[in-house]
Amino acid sequence: MEAVPSINPDSPRVRFGAEMRRLREAAELSQAAVAARLGCTQTQVSRLEKANRTPSRSDAERLDLLFGTSGGVSFAQLHERIVNQPGNPPWFRNWAEEIEPTLLVLRSWDPLLIPGLLQTETYARHIFSMEPGIGPDEVGERVEARMRRQRILERSRPPLIYVLFDAGVLRRRVGGPEVMREQFDRLLDFAACPSVFIQVVDPDCLPGLAGPFMIAKLPDGQPDVISSDAPAQAQITSDCDIVAAIWERYEAIRLWAYPERESRRIIEEARKEWT
Repeated sequence: MEAVPSINPDSPRVRFGAEMRRLREAAELSQAAVAARLGCTQTQVSRLEKANRTPSRSDAERLDLLFGTSGGVSFAQLHERIVNQPGNPPWFRNWAEEIEPTLLVLRSWDPLLIPGLLQTETYARHIFSMEPGIGPDEVGERVEARMRRQRILERSRPPLIYVLFDAGVLRRRVGGPEVMREQFDRLLDFAACPSVFIQVVDPDCLPGLAGPFMIAKLPDGQPDVISSDAPAQAQITSDCDIVAAIWERYEAIRLWAYPERESRRIIEEARKEWT
């Protein structure tokens, strides 16, 4: 498996990792020595320096204590820049910036909308524009963040994506007929990709009514991570009991899914209805 592309080299998280490594090497400290002072593992220090892990507030505070004001760097300020990046809500950033860029396999279920990774820009914009109290600038930021997330599908070796969504999604009006046709064309394009597997789920599937979720398989034997949605905040966790419960629900939903070929036919027929 090839290395996963890094996030934007200009991002605050990359700067955080680069400064951490620079100051560590200037102080002639090993990653293990810094890990001991941070109260974490050497692997976690390595991931921080490579920008593969989002630093916590306590990481930043302990690094400031360790290195002082060396080179005029404030890890607390860098951490604030990370958590205040526009687009994704704070609770989602660890998923969008740490989980998705590194995952090997993503499984998702959505009872209400086309999943975000497969949405067109126009479809996403209409969804965000309906959020209560949202302004045009924030809509633009959220759309941009969603489009950035989709870059994982453009890798030379993209992750495997298994998508389940309720059949009712195909008839839920978002925007208008033109928006819906464009979205269905996008779905059909993705359905032809060897790394994307799309299945429509029978609307009588009651186990799916509990809400949308995603299951991420990560490299290096790391435990699966799930994100389950709620209106105000998602739950993102690798807790084994919660992950096992989500996996059980995923399998229960999958029993109601139409085969891929039949799902493609259903999407094609639904597209004809949006004229």
